This record gives sequence, structure tokens and C-alpha cells, in this order.
Amino acid sequence: MTTLWDSAALRSSTGGRIDAEVAITGVSIDSRSAGPGDLFIALRDARDGHDFVADALARGAASAMVDRDPPGLAAGAPLLRVGDTLAGLTALGAAGRQRSGARFVGVTGSVGKTTTKEMLRTALSAQGPTHAAVASYNNHWGVPMTLARMPQGSAFGIIEIGMNHPGEIAPLARLARPHVTVITAIEAAHIGHMGSLEAIAREKACIMQGLLPDGIAVLPAESPFLPLLRDLAGGAAVTTFGEGGDARATAMEPDAEGTTITADVAGQVLHFRLGTPGLHMARNAVAALAVVRALGADVAAAAESLSGFRALAGRGDRQRIATPDGGSATLLDEAYNGQPPSMRAALALLKLLPARRRIAVLGQMGELGGFAEAEHAALAPHIAESADLVFACGPLMRHALAGIPAALQGAWAPTSRELVAPVLAALRDGDAVLVKGSLATGMKTVVQALTESASR
Repeated sequence: MTTLWDSAALRSSTGGRIDAEVAITGVSIDSRSAGPGDLFIALRDARDGHDFVADALARGAASAMVDRDPPGLAAGAPLLRVGDTLAGLTALGAAGRQRSGARFVGVTGSVGKTTTKEMLRTALSAQGPTHAAVASYNNHWGVPMTLARMPQGSAFGIIEIGMNHPGEIAPLARLARPHVTVITAIEAAHIGHMGSLEAIAREKACIMQGLLPDGIAVLPAESPFLPLLRDLAGGAAVTTFGEGGDARATAMEPDAEGTTITADVAGQVLHFRLGTPGLHMARNAVAALAVVRALGADVAAAAESLSGFRALAGRGDRQRIATPDGGSATLLDEAYNGQPPSMRAALALLKLLPARRRIAVLGQMGELGGFAEAEHAALAPHIAESADLVFACGPLMRHALAGIPAALQGAWAPTSRELVAPVLAALRDGDAVLVKGSLATGMKTVVQALTESASR
């Protein structure tokens, strides 16, 4: 494997002290996934990473970044000692960004961040080595870790930046220093913490504070906050995507397997197939192509590459599962998270799937504050239009169930775990099942139960 950091680079980047000579090929903050060649960084969160340094080294980690003496270590352990491990990780990420000759993209938005990031990975990988975070590493440790893990030979870096509270995006954007930024959407996600859609728009716009002087901001043309976003772009060049934008879909033919798209990207007409279904996915694809153009990469080649894109686990992945009557059903796994716009999009996708019955298994949405009851109630018509049978969990989901016919209501439970048995019992051959809810509701529990039934 390619060496990311040697001891001299670790010292100069972090200001830390390491006596051993090491060659770092990976960076980890989880001792369970640490392996040979890794630098394990002992962060403090719910648990203190220092308590797991010995385990990480036993698994083959080449070194560990620490700010105190970890327990259970032999003398001479290969430790990188710093004043504060989070600051050390941030410094390492900054050094990774500073030494890179890649073109960088910063991705944020209320919905579609991770999917757009993965579409960009797919679209650009054929045009040069492309580095992007695994999963949704988009916070105060995820962004610097993505930068610290970046191979020096990368041509493109795709950095996802998220937020839950005000003030979180700007420092991460300045760390990433992207050539291009994209805001996928301004929606009610996290509105309970932010207070208003305008506050969300202003916070998302902070990603543009990290743009390099010749940077380009890619903005959603359909957003009512587009004028505000343009103003907050400062002196950056702006291009738009979506209906009425510089990059837009002029025709879309969705089906259960994907979408055939005709797009106009700043006058360049493209016909391509997106390899995953859903009009919301098609919108993300157009955003990705707008970014590719802003980067100066080959837009036609990027569009062709998107035929190979597949939805991620928890974000639209589909698989076959067994049913109690000896048949099989289609599972639409949207369990990673759920906010009002992504709930509506997932229900619309469920409606597209060919099935004997369409079943929605929904967990309540989080971080909506005083808007929570109204946002859940507003889901009712979308549920009724898309599903033949509905199972729900969480107190707030009662407001959605109250607005749909009794004939569609399967069961309600306080938690996702208590929903597993009635959902499994209801499944029949030929069904399509959507599972979606906020991360806190643990809808992955339902997905795991359904997939385990397929292996029995």
C-alpha cells in the first residue's frame, strides 16, 4: 500500500513527537477497524479512544496519536504524542490538503449530500484517481480524516460537509479549500436546531467561505433562497442546476431500474442512463454534472459513467428478501436517515416499484423542533398515494397515521424493534417494502431483520 505519512511528515504536520520510524498507510478512529499500517487517532467522544490504543496496536496499527498515556501499553510503543488529538487530526487533514495537487469539491445541502458525493466519485473516477470519504464522514472529525487519508496522487477530492447547528460548516470549508462547492438543496432538515429555512440557507452558504479565489459555486436554481445564496457567494462565480438552471434535465423517463435522462449542461446536450431509480436521484445526477463542468472535467464521459452508479445501503439500495409464504419481496433500504424531503422522495420511489403490494415501514423524523407535528402530518397524503400498507414507529408518526385511511394502517409501535414482528408477519410474495426513518429511530433494525429472514 502507498505510504500516506512517515514519521517526519507526522512531526512536521502536527507538531507532535514520535520516536519510532513508521510508515502510515491508513488513518482510523475506530480500534475495531484498525489494521496494519494505520495511524489510530485516540479521539474523545462518548468513549475515550485512549482506552482502545492497545487494542488498535494489537490489530497491527503502525502508530497511535495520543494526548495522554494510554493504559496497558508496553514501553516503546509507537506513539505520536500531541497536545490534543482532535487538533492533531485537524492539523494532519490541513497538511493533507496543503500538499495535494487535486481539484477539490465541497458538497453540502439539506438532502442528497452523500448521494451526490458518491455520484461524483463514480463520474470522475474514470477521469483520474478520485478520493472521497467513506460513508457520511462530514463533520469536525470526518472532514479532516478524509483529507488525512487522501493519497498524494489523487486528481480529484470530494469532501462532504454537514451540520446540525449554526457555525459548523465554515471552519470545515476553510479546511477543505475547495475549487468548486455545491449546495444540493435547502430543506427543513435540522430545522429544530436552526429555527428557520433562511437560517439553514445561511449556514449552508458558509461552505462558499472556503472557496479558493477562482472558485465556482454550484447552486440549486429551484430554491426560493437562490437570490440569498447568490449574495452570500461573494465574488465567486456562480452556476446553477435544476429547472431553469444552467444545468437541467429536459426529459426524464423513470422506471423501476433507473432513469433515462436528457440534460442540457450549459448548452451541451447529453443523453444518458442513471443506474438507480427515482427522480430525486436524477436531480442529484444533474447537480453532479454541473460540478463536473465547473471542475473543467469531461461532462459527457461523466454522464456515461453514471450508468454504473448504484444507490448505497440505507440510501435507496434494493435487494430481494424472503417472505413467510415461501416467496420473495423487494426491500428498498432507506433506513440511514429521514427528513421531510427525503421521506417524500422515498415514498415516490416506492410508488415506482412493480409489486403486488407496496408497504411503507416508517420511523419518525428527528430534529424538527416545533415543526415536528405539522411535518409528520404533512406526510399523510404522500403515504396514502404510495403505499398499500403502512407500519410506523415513534410518537410523532401517529400524526401521519391519523391522516391516512384505516385500511392502510398495519401497525404502530413505540420503537423500531417492536415493529419487526408485525412487519415480518405481514410480508407476502411479490411485495415491495420501503424502510425509512431518522437515524435515531434505528430503522436499520428492521432492515437487518428482513435481510436475516432471507438467509434462513
